[in-house]
Amino acid sequence: MYNNKAPLADRIRPTELNEVFGQKHILGKGKPLQKIIESNKIPSLIFYGPSGVGKSTVASIIAKKTNQTLKKLNGTTASTADIKDIIAQTETFSGLSGILLYLDEIQYFNKKQQQTLLEFLENGKITLIASTTENPYFYIYNAILSRSTVFEFKEIEESEIEKAVLRAFDFLTAEENIKIESSPDAVAAIAHGCGGDIRKAINCAELAAQVAQTENGVKHISQDDIAAFSQKNAVRYDKSGDEHYDIVSAYQKSMRGSDPNAALHYLARLLAAGDLPSACRRLMVCASEDVGLAYPQILPIVNACVDMAMKVGLPEARIPLADAVVAVCLAPKSNSAYNGINKAMADIESGKTGPVPRQLQNKHYDGDDVAQKGQFYLYPHDYPNHYTSQQYLPDNLKNTVYYSPAQNKSEQSFAEYWEKIKFK
Repeated sequence: MYNNKAPLADRIRPTELNEVFGQKHILGKGKPLQKIIESNKIPSLIFYGPSGVGKSTVASIIAKKTNQTLKKLNGTTASTADIKDIIAQTETFSGLSGILLYLDEIQYFNKKQQQTLLEFLENGKITLIASTTENPYFYIYNAILSRSTVFEFKEIEESEIEKAVLRAFDFLTAEENIKIESSPDAVAAIAHGCGGDIRKAINCAELAAQVAQTENGVKHISQDDIAAFSQKNAVRYDKSGDEHYDIVSAYQKSMRGSDPNAALHYLARLLAAGDLPSACRRLMVCASEDVGLAYPQILPIVNACVDMAMKVGLPEARIPLADAVVAVCLAPKSNSAYNGINKAMADIESGKTGPVPRQLQNKHYDGDDVAQKGQFYLYPHDYPNHYTSQQYLPDNLKNTVYYSPAQNKSEQSFAEYWEKIKFK
């Protein structure tokens, strides 16, 4: 029975570099990580990338090739005491050839825990291979980074995952002494449904073999078998992780770039992950920041669509949001007001302010120290075109320009009107 054994992904874990699927950009012939491994002079390494793409497998292969003792810790559960226990082993028989510490999910280690490793990285008693699913430059202590080489592991291509699935079926055929036949559609369905995670794909293949019907001593695995327990493509998404920020960034940049197809794709990814708030928030921000005054009507349109989406919830929320996303994509673009407020905020933050001009102050009396008493405020509605010239900015900013009309029909009409009333 399969369930009495370790998961298939562990039983067929590659032991040689040429058995690793994917990652040809770093492990292919002549590529940097492949050269480092073959040199047998392994520096401390950081493997960065999504789960199930071969990080721990490559670490195991490195330990084997360099004859080092492999120790594994996980940042979610390990403590400083665990690190010290491994460091203590460098003085024992098992540490004579060196210890390779594979630290998974290093981003969960705090600064003090990471600092504990530094002395032993420098004296060479421990070779560290740390892996993380998050951007290491945000989550790993700089002193560790400066002593390590970072390699990015990428999602496995579906064509490579299909090869791994076929290898898994061959392994099960030999292990269980029963022939397994799989249709190309079934293999493709497994590869497509695992979201680039080779571990998920292999475990899915094992489950498919377990539930497949046996006929004349042959297990037949069809696409229908896969559909029974692999309902939809696995979506990589963590609301607090890099993937979240990458998707929402791509979502807004696609709307800003007037690409409705890409924007709908990223909207769908957000909604498939159930992240309705992020989909709505970024949509409203984009309408204000990137369309803005080029088409001011977009603001009430987007607001109404977001309000409707929040009221009806998922899955129906996708419909008004899709309307709004396409409208934002196809609307003329302007960031003039966005640039204007950023300039104004920069002045405030740098201390460029000054007293509010007397005519704008909310007081109607002057002290004895004021030589020329009086408010002197000019009420614009008392003048032709509801406009009259007077100073509104503080004295030290009175000639500052924050807003410059962009070259679009809406803002040019505003500018034309503005110039007309100022000089009439």
